[in-house]
Amino acid sequence: MNTFASRHIGPRDQELSQMLATTGVSSIDELINKTFPDDIRMSHSLDLPAGISEAAYLDKLRDMATKNKIYRSYIGMGYYNTLIPSVIKRNILENPSWYTSYTPYQAEISQGRLEALLNFQTTIVVLTAMDIANASLLDEATAAAEAMIMMYHIRSREAVKAGANRFFIDEKLFPQTKDVIITRAEPLGIQVVEGSYFNFTPDALTFGAMVQYPNIDGTINDYHAFAEKTHAAGAKLGVAADLMSLALLVPPGQWGADVVVGSSQRFGVPMGYGGPHAAYFAARDEFKRSMPGRIIGITVDAQGKRALRMALQTREQHIKREHATSNICTAQALLATMAGMYAVYHGPEGIRSIARHIHDMTCALAGLLKELGFEPMNLMNYFDTLTIKVEPNLLPVIRNAAQAKGINFCYADNLVRISLDETTEVKDIKDIVDIFSKASGEKIDTSEYVGFKSLMAIEKNFLRKDKYLQQTVFNSYRSETEMMRYIKKLERKDISLTHSMIPLGSCTMKLNAATEMFALSWPEFGNIHPFVPEEQATGYHELFNELSHQLAVITGFDAVSFQPNSGAAGEYAGLMVIRAYFADKGQPHRNLVLIPSSAHGTNPASAAMAGMDIVIVPCDSRGYIDIPKLKELAEANKEKLAGLMITYPSTYGVFEEGVKEIIETIHRCGGQVYMDGANMNAQVGLTSPGFLGADVCHLNLHKTFAIPHGGGGPGMGPICVAKHLAPYLPAHPVVKSGDDKGITAVGAAPWGSASILTISHAYITMMGGDGLTKATQMAILNANYLAVRLRQYYELLFTNHNGMVAHELILACNACKGAGIVATDIAKRLMDYGFHAPTLSFPVANTLMVEPTESESLQELDRFVEALAGIHTEIQEIISGTADVGNNILKNAPHTEQVVTANDWLRPYSREKAAYPLEWIRENKFWPSASRVDDAYGDRNLVVATDK
Repeated sequence: MNTFASRHIGPRDQELSQMLATTGVSSIDELINKTFPDDIRMSHSLDLPAGISEAAYLDKLRDMATKNKIYRSYIGMGYYNTLIPSVIKRNILENPSWYTSYTPYQAEISQGRLEALLNFQTTIVVLTAMDIANASLLDEATAAAEAMIMMYHIRSREAVKAGANRFFIDEKLFPQTKDVIITRAEPLGIQVVEGSYFNFTPDALTFGAMVQYPNIDGTINDYHAFAEKTHAAGAKLGVAADLMSLALLVPPGQWGADVVVGSSQRFGVPMGYGGPHAAYFAARDEFKRSMPGRIIGITVDAQGKRALRMALQTREQHIKREHATSNICTAQALLATMAGMYAVYHGPEGIRSIARHIHDMTCALAGLLKELGFEPMNLMNYFDTLTIKVEPNLLPVIRNAAQAKGINFCYADNLVRISLDETTEVKDIKDIVDIFSKASGEKIDTSEYVGFKSLMAIEKNFLRKDKYLQQTVFNSYRSETEMMRYIKKLERKDISLTHSMIPLGSCTMKLNAATEMFALSWPEFGNIHPFVPEEQATGYHELFNELSHQLAVITGFDAVSFQPNSGAAGEYAGLMVIRAYFADKGQPHRNLVLIPSSAHGTNPASAAMAGMDIVIVPCDSRGYIDIPKLKELAEANKEKLAGLMITYPSTYGVFEEGVKEIIETIHRCGGQVYMDGANMNAQVGLTSPGFLGADVCHLNLHKTFAIPHGGGGPGMGPICVAKHLAPYLPAHPVVKSGDDKGITAVGAAPWGSASILTISHAYITMMGGDGLTKATQMAILNANYLAVRLRQYYELLFTNHNGMVAHELILACNACKGAGIVATDIAKRLMDYGFHAPTLSFPVANTLMVEPTESESLQELDRFVEALAGIHTEIQEIISGTADVGNNILKNAPHTEQVVTANDWLRPYSREKAAYPLEWIRENKFWPSASRVDDAYGDRNLVVATDK
């Protein structure tokens, strides 16, 4: 039957008997019975409707879209209308070669994406005038909170000894940023102090401060003196800066900022009712080893040629675990790529022209409003935002007139704020003036706007004088033809799901179907500000309600929050909800969590960020949690036990057979159970966290529920909770959401990265309950098929008592050491075979963790087996002495086209064997664009901005 599920799932029905026989079972039911412990299998099917066709779904989605009302938005506060260059929209946002690639941990097959992210970093470094920037964070509010945490961790010894724990935030910071800072500060013992920067004097207990530039009212303040005062007290200064404004304004790096954060959304990324958008984070060079997030750096490859890679990876949370200073796992790579390309497309003259247009329109509006008697409070030194104080009786008149014209302003007390953007034209100015004319009862000649817009409302001491974006890349691609070719040149350097399977364990690189992606380009979902009245987003909320119900059914829980916009943010939110629950019950002392060594890598880092004490629970040789030890630890700590973080099935790729006993133990000792949803692809339709007895879980929608990885982001990590935890789900300071007991915000937008929720809604609705269940079954079948076929070449580490794995498997490479070969060498050689490597050396050193997903066909699975079998043969050649131990095909991998076609070939194997180890590779050869990169060189000589 030609259903969506049949298109999503790789193996054909007629191939199942062969695959089952290879796996050693006679039916899918027998496979699942041998994989699942007896007591965790649900007896009922998912209570979800049958899947619908792609055509029917698109009709349904169009109906939802028409219920969203696209008003002209002048709300601002970090979200603005923008014009996406069509060449970027078509060739990146809508291009699976860009949105289906993985985080660029394997640099040699990610050079295009790495260059795009380096362009983004360069844009940030140059515009902020800072030394170093990362390759994006989740949103501006999160970036500001991360800046605070970094400042806290880099306190001097004297400050630590003095107990310096105060962080100052200016009262004119965006409210969502304030809220997220408060959320992140409380569990770490940081005291947030709010007030006017002008009147605040940092003392010995103050370790940092954060100001907005320009501030929420639109005013450009001179922070020079405050920066000096802050530094004199031994504290650091953070600045949340509007990136577009820095094309005109003196950048924070030139007047004393230590950290600069913000959003790159207005660089060509739709508002999307809140996201996803790439936040930026820039700092002084001395903080590079304390910075959160991913950093792209320049290095050299084995041929001495320039190459790019992710730098300083030992800072990352999955390596530092409970000692991590951040839990960040997902970036916003796809959106950072778009923002960086926006800068490439426009160049310095274009960016300045856009910024000047925005300011010109704002000047014109300010002059006209003043003529009407509405003098802005910030009549001088603003960029794009005017704040007007109005009489209380006039506020409803303005609001109603704006509503009638389909216009949104920001209303606060007796203030009206108006933020303009690059889409603002003369007709928009006239409409705004007409609204205020109705309130004043006067009419003016709007043709006068020409005179007003020629003014500059920024004093000279605030105007930027240096040149920026002078690198060649920002001055070379002005025609669409050249821009298109540049994007395509980078695209050809990257491997993605358009080329072959990406068999990454714990990352679930499944099909991101075209129909699921369409809504991202629809203005009805893209052009909506996250703070509009709810009645303007009826379609969105209909989708939220349906998706909430679907996820509640799938997880067995009662309530859902979409606010966390990454998996790690979901982990953190889940723990903070548990923390709030215990505080409300009068048990704030419960702050210890047990975390098995088999848990997902970010779990300990998230627990540390939530202020929890962490105790690691060991696992036995089979990969199972040591239940007697867990019981001992739970009993010993039951007075302060907050709960258990458990990944199910575990990161070792097995279902804990005693999971219900484990959960009952935690509950008996008064704790809550948080279940990491990273491996939910092995649960859907067969069991659920709620059925197992857990209390809260997060879901990686960018794994199980088909949101693409986008080269390292976007992601979404909503949390689902049992009824008793529902009142504590995150609230929001701007838009009413959540219960009165809800924790403060964990993200900038009320519903997280709302626009990509359309993808998961599409996936679940088209798959239906039966389709989702079959997807789980096929994911488990594909994994076990690979396990059986590969175990003859590599040691299979963990299986259950029936010899089965869950949805992923771990291959040990210890037997290869006799040839001097380690897992990294196998990963690099796989590139020559046209495959991305599995997850490397995680969660066990010198291993490959493989997850095929349900979307891969039998033919692709067999090709992957052939590739690893071929590499095994090459290893045997080294062991037997046929190949040299030092100069061999694996140690020299990967082999670029330039290396293979060079005039000189001094290697003891043929060019053909290097490039075409299997015959079928000739038909679809993917050439790595760099030889093996030199990680150590790149870290010793850290360069994070393009030199080209």
